[in-house]
Amino acid sequence: MICRSLITAPLATSLVLLLVTVSDAQTSWVTADTSSDAQYLHPAKPVDPQLVLGNDACVKCHAPEITVWQSTPHAQTFDQLHRRPEAQQIASKLGLSSIKHSGRCVACHYTQQSSGGDTVNVIAGVSCESCHGEAKQWLDLHHDYGGPNLTRLAESPQHREQRIGKSVAAGMRNPTNVYLVAQSCLRCHTTADEELVNVGGHSAGSTEFEFVSWSQGTIRHNFIETEGKSNVTRSPEKLRVMFVAGMIAELEASLRATAAATEKATFGITSAQRASRATKRLQSVAQKVDVPLLNEILDVVGGVQLKLNNGQQLSQAADRIAILGVRFANQNDGSNLAALDAFIPQGRK
Repeated sequence: MICRSLITAPLATSLVLLLVTVSDAQTSWVTADTSSDAQYLHPAKPVDPQLVLGNDACVKCHAPEITVWQSTPHAQTFDQLHRRPEAQQIASKLGLSSIKHSGRCVACHYTQQSSGGDTVNVIAGVSCESCHGEAKQWLDLHHDYGGPNLTRLAESPQHREQRIGKSVAAGMRNPTNVYLVAQSCLRCHTTADEELVNVGGHSAGSTEFEFVSWSQGTIRHNFIETEGKSNVTRSPEKLRVMFVAGMIAELEASLRATAAATEKATFGITSAQRASRATKRLQSVAQKVDVPLLNEILDVVGGVQLKLNNGQQLSQAADRIAILGVRFANQNDGSNLAALDAFIPQGRK
């Protein structure tokens, strides 16, 4: 668990959804130039079946990663989810005839691939491309190490940087920037569908989600550094960056969910509480480390408050925070975040 000093209890329900007046000065960041990092920003969304290649496109170079994935709930949902009574109850309440063919369920629990025209098929559970982005537009870039006969080991540092930049710009969620991966996690571990929650009875998301512990436990598949020989843990410096990036991504996702709220019910209340909790955590972090970007993020969220039918302002705040989150992960190597070590959790079993 995370140390209690980095967690603040949710606000009381009566205080969560507030009316707000925001001055032009407070929202000046909305239309401001948001830096060159914007070119790498791909707001997390369901993968496009037309651009999905499937796990076979990954296994040649990432066989150990695929082996780990096959034993995880991400993979097993393909065979298990539609059989679960609670899933069937949610589908029944929403009038869904098929869990595996409903866009609402597929968006987070499955991977679809186009088989020509408008025909799409579910080919896997939560798969490589669910988290790292549909691969059709970036796979060739990802495999180009600087020449037809060059391997990854022979690639120059300059070319590697260019290759990753081009791949990310084309839609890849490369773990070089951990914020992009955290966004992928929070896209589904934060439910952004009001009816699914309030009518269907689906949870409003994994409110206990924490990026380091959830990504570095059962689903960890970090074989690159050892050329596939062992599944290594991240360095302390990398874990620090992931710890903070996860909080920023949770704030972004919670603001997006709150932006979709139209009634004072479970969905809106839970989303707003989660956004408030993420803000409090980042405030605590900002007091422990000297990272001006965190104060900038807190200024953004401080410029809007949570209220029903306030989608535009909340979405704009989330957009800005997303860009700052990408920049945070790009600019920090973790060496200045050592004060957080006592609070970083272990991987989940």
